[in-house]
Amino acid sequence: MATLVVPPEVEAVFQQVRTCEFTTLAGDNAPITWPTVALYEPAKGRFVITTSIGLPQKAYNLRRTPKVAMLYSDATGSGLTTPPTVLVQGHAVCPDQIVTQSQELDTLGRLLMVRQPISARYAANPLTRWLSDWYLMRLLIYVTPHRIRWWPHGDFSHPPVELEVDHVA
Repeated sequence: MATLVVPPEVEAVFQQVRTCEFTTLAGDNAPITWPTVALYEPAKGRFVITTSIGLPQKAYNLRRTPKVAMLYSDATGSGLTTPPTVLVQGHAVCPDQIVTQSQELDTLGRLLMVRQPISARYAANPLTRWLSDWYLMRLLIYVTPHRIRWWPHGDFSHPPVELEVDHVA
């Protein structure tokens, strides 16, 4: 896998923005979008997202149609001022393996505690963890981008800047 190289202002969005809107296609090709936390792994040329085994619709959708999109449109709480709005289009895979511990899941967990601090309260409560075990068992989703578009300063009155990512088949 090739390293994903993007301009610094786009990388800042991937590293700092708290959530993205992750879109998959339903069986009738209708777009279905969820707010989610994505782990940016530039050295592996991908993003990692998870879904609970109790709420697997993302996995069902992308297994049927692997085309996905991630939109970083709201920088609230990121510390960034007038960042670009960034759209990532690519393909996703979701291995048929339930994960309760992995490097990606641990990193995402730490990221979630920073980006959504209220999560720490639930994670610290053993009873909540026991009652929510179905939610803590995860499916990992790997998104490989093939096109990244961004609108500097979130200004949609101008065409986006576009980067074609060449390591995707």
